[in-house]
Amino acid sequence: KSHLRNYAKKYEDFKTQIEGMSEINNDLRLMVNLNPLTEEDRDVGTGGKIPDNISLSSSEDVNKLITSLNGHVDEINAKLNFELNNFEEIEETFEYNQKLFDALPAIKPTEIGRFGDRFGMRMHPILKIRRMHYGQDIVVDTGTKVYAPGGGTVEFASTKGGHGKTVIIDHGFGYKTLYSHLSKFKVKKGQKVKRGDLIALSGSSGRLATGPHLHYEIKHNGIALNPRNFMYDDVKIFELTQSQN
Repeated sequence: KSHLRNYAKKYEDFKTQIEGMSEINNDLRLMVNLNPLTEEDRDVGTGGKIPDNISLSSSEDVNKLITSLNGHVDEINAKLNFELNNFEEIEETFEYNQKLFDALPAIKPTEIGRFGDRFGMRMHPILKIRRMHYGQDIVVDTGTKVYAPGGGTVEFASTKGGHGKTVIIDHGFGYKTLYSHLSKFKVKKGQKVKRGDLIALSGSSGRLATGPHLHYEIKHNGIALNPRNFMYDDVKIFELTQSQN
């Protein structure tokens, strides 16, 4: 009888600890951008609460307590399996996020240079017609270093019509970046790059270049996005290249 009472107390304590772990798991879910789980989500098992004052005056009372303890064990087992699956989801999401953050274009691809023509509709300086400008121009002298703003694989490193010498990086997750009017390639097709790797030197190649500058584009699943929205001031290219060196 004494052992049964001790087990009942330990199971109640164990259940309380698991519920506390659930709160920590919700904090972890928020840290990896997952929605927190509600009490309804965690409503697994039907063990119930074991009474504080357990009367064991008959064999029937003992059998009832053993049945209650077995239900408690089943409930704890269900909660543990639920939290284990929750941990696996958190781990998978964390690994996904880590790969995404390493690949995501997140820096200005040059250390220097002022911003020129912006993303959006404009009067083309050479064609003299209004047309969409799908990238952001960065005005720099010929020979300025151009860096990868995120990890990925070089998909293209060759001449591309009016863009002149062009590099395209496939970052995965639907993201691709384009760098044109270059003067020299520092990578080749199929090469893996990391954020901060030197990929090219700027120039004025291509018939649509009005002078030395870098034309920089970002596309997600084929849709052009404003590159200025992917240049985070707290990620410094100089610090990245210095740490790699």
